[in-house]
Amino acid sequence: MASQEIEALAGALARLPGLGPRSARRAVLWLVKRRETALVDLLNSLDTVRETLVECTVCGNVDTRNPCGICADPRRDASSICVVEDVADLWALDRARLFPGRYHVLGGRLSALDGVRPEDLSIGALLDRVDGEGVDGVRVDEVVLAMNATLEGQTTAHYIAERLEGRPVRVTQLAHGLPVGGELDYLDEGTLAQALRARKPL
Repeated sequence: MASQEIEALAGALARLPGLGPRSARRAVLWLVKRRETALVDLLNSLDTVRETLVECTVCGNVDTRNPCGICADPRRDASSICVVEDVADLWALDRARLFPGRYHVLGGRLSALDGVRPEDLSIGALLDRVDGEGVDGVRVDEVVLAMNATLEGQTTAHYIAERLEGRPVRVTQLAHGLPVGGELDYLDEGTLAQALRARKPL
């Protein structure tokens, strides 16, 4: 039997996505065997992130600076915004390096069952970005709705499209080459590339 402290660490790791109790115990054992190197590096990294982690006030991304690296990058196309449900989706799309514009994180999706209403998401902030003067005087002319291909995701996309009606902005969405019920964070780059290339007006 391991000590209570080691079991507590294994329990904390087991709560992470993709790690069950057995995988967490293996990770703890690996860290304990390398406590002078790997464990120290991990603790230092966690401490640094804990102290510096902030949410971008422009797009909702998580970074160690505000605005985040994507919003602060002058090479990004400020006239195009890709709307995603959460930060994991933003990271998945940006990892593929296929979208040259900027992002907007909603912080979830509409769900009557879970009690998530439009005011619970950052839809108002998105509308403000579309209506505003834009970055460096560049107005937004395209909003790409990159919701997950679930019932709630598509409901959210249609709601946002309705809110954007009447504004001088082109609204597109990812093509339905995405598997129904699939989530962006689990898709390969080829699938993401095809979905982005085949986006169409909504």
